[in-house]
Amino acid sequence: MTTDAGGGPTGAASTKPPQARIPAPTARTVGTGAWVVLPTYDEAENLPGIAAAILDALPGATLLVVDDASPDGTGDLADGLAATDPRVRVRHRAGKQGLGRAYLDGFRVALDGGAAAVIQMDADWSHDPAVLPALIGPIEREEADLVIGSRYARGGRVEDWGFGRRLISRGGSLFARVVLGLRPSDLTGGFKAWRASALRSIPFEGIHAGGYVFQIEMTHRASRAGARVAEVPITFRDRRAGRSKMSRRIIVEALLVVVQLRAEELRQRWFGRRPDGS
Repeated sequence: MTTDAGGGPTGAASTKPPQARIPAPTARTVGTGAWVVLPTYDEAENLPGIAAAILDALPGATLLVVDDASPDGTGDLADGLAATDPRVRVRHRAGKQGLGRAYLDGFRVALDGGAAAVIQMDADWSHDPAVLPALIGPIEREEADLVIGSRYARGGRVEDWGFGRRLISRGGSLFARVVLGLRPSDLTGGFKAWRASALRSIPFEGIHAGGYVFQIEMTHRASRAGARVAEVPITFRDRRAGRSKMSRRIIVEALLVVVQLRAEELRQRWFGRRPDGS
């Protein structure tokens, strides 16, 4: 059974508090009502610094660390941060179960906690915490329901990647855009801000857990549900410490699932069948 930093089981049913409205940002309240979901696995080198930077950028936010039983002690470090700062909470999971599942678990905790907005980002410094106020801005201004920190929108860029990694990332986004008919230029990135109501409207059942495919599928589901999607340009930098979790299997899975998602849509359109075949 997974537990949170409050010491009790998190799997039990709970009454969801009313959803808060994000106040207009000020120097003291930037991020009020927002939860930042930060999955970790072997991020002990990065966690203390990235946590401090996130809370400096959004001093009114709650930071939820979702740790998959990191063998390097990341979970213990997170508990230490939570013990000294009430804005930090920790979700301990039994083991490594995939980035997508970590995010979905964190999303549920944040929504049950009354989040007005939910931000997802990596713990490896590839997503710059200084961008967080700009990322959440369109949601605060009621202009968007999902905001993507985009490497490929005008003004965005990638640093420290070789040609092969750039080709895979850009090619994956382009492939998904064409096959699924989506407008955002960056579909494989994981730096996003969600309006809580938009995130809550997406059924989490059946979403694939891999990194690339999770990002594509969540944006696809949000778009099909009518969410207003915006992009904010970012500079993406390769991780400062630790090793990338990307693998060839994750990339192939993403491409296959994109085709599967489109095939399910076409089947439903032509034969009136839902993806489950009913």
